[in-house]
Amino acid sequence: MEPSTLTQAEPCPAPARPSLRFDRNELAGAFGDLGTDLPLLIGVIAASGVDSAGVLILFGLMQVFSGLWYRMPMPVQPLKAFAALVIAQKIPGRVIFGGGLAIGVSMFLLSITGLIDALARLVPKPVVRGIQFGLALQLATLALKQYVAADGLAGYALAAVAFLIIVALLGNRRWPAALLVIALGVGYALVFKLDLATAQRAIGLHLPTWHLPERADIITGALLLALPQIPLSLGNSVLATRQIAADYFPERGLTVRQISFTYSLMNLVNPFLGGFPVCHGSGGMVGHYAFGARTGGSVVLYGCLFLVLGLFFSQGFQQVVQIFPLPILGVLLLFEALTLAALLRDISGSRTDLLVALLVGLLCAGLPYGYLVGLVVGTALYYAIKRGWVELGK
Repeated sequence: MEPSTLTQAEPCPAPARPSLRFDRNELAGAFGDLGTDLPLLIGVIAASGVDSAGVLILFGLMQVFSGLWYRMPMPVQPLKAFAALVIAQKIPGRVIFGGGLAIGVSMFLLSITGLIDALARLVPKPVVRGIQFGLALQLATLALKQYVAADGLAGYALAAVAFLIIVALLGNRRWPAALLVIALGVGYALVFKLDLATAQRAIGLHLPTWHLPERADIITGALLLALPQIPLSLGNSVLATRQIAADYFPERGLTVRQISFTYSLMNLVNPFLGGFPVCHGSGGMVGHYAFGARTGGSVVLYGCLFLVLGLFFSQGFQQVVQIFPLPILGVLLLFEALTLAALLRDISGSRTDLLVALLVGLLCAGLPYGYLVGLVVGTALYYAIKRGWVELGK
């Protein structure tokens, strides 16, 4: 009799590397963060005069890199505080690239020294949820005040139709809501906004150019741009993104050190080829997931969109993308905000945790340097309550 195979120890196979999908749901999810990224990129290019080819191509390449590296819907976004300062103060490209390199080096040091892990252990979950809630408030305000209202009565009607489509089909794997909403926007643009002459002038092959940041620009960029960005990056790009990954993909065991490491790698490459500094973001991941994405395929597809724009339409980018109706982007952005806000439900059972999260969210959304204030005040308040130093009214 042959020995039973059940008694023979066999090595367990290594877990398979998650596969990428490129189906209609991944394609629908790819548009989940478009409303956040497009306006920032347009504003940065217009304000700074940087070459749009480098910005768009590197932005697309970083998306592809993130999708292939993480193999989950982990998109990258322009650095928001960084972009706001560039747009408001019309900061030139050389300082942008210097600041991008400075923040890349900073995050690299936090990663390799393990300081980012110590910070992750220090900041409690209610504070992370509060940061996400603050971002939700900002996104919803942007969507309702600027995007939905952009085209007057026609825009409101378009937004209402898009809203109803998403409500009816959200979560439907056979008929992804985002694809139908994007198709509605494209149809509207073709009928009411398309200018063939502008589109023809924009066509042409363009490649990124080499840049070498100088010491003075790195120092100026670090002080002017990197320092205001770092608190937002620590809160939303690293800690909150790790929490979203744990919510949606707990089996992956993603760590803050992994996220901060790829954050740093992207910003150690971008400045040399004219790319705008980027980060990971909890809102972007929520947006892709909410509209159907479950693998890194959505992020790769999203990156390919920007690669095409950068390689072949970069010189008329501002004019070409402005034919797409902002009310459609506003509705997508609004659902991203609602999905982020809904994450509060897992701490709603604790009155203390919920109040801390709500306070942090209001601080983040309402104050200058709000993410730094919310991170510090929320963490201090949480531990003061736990130790009995502060009592909330009953």
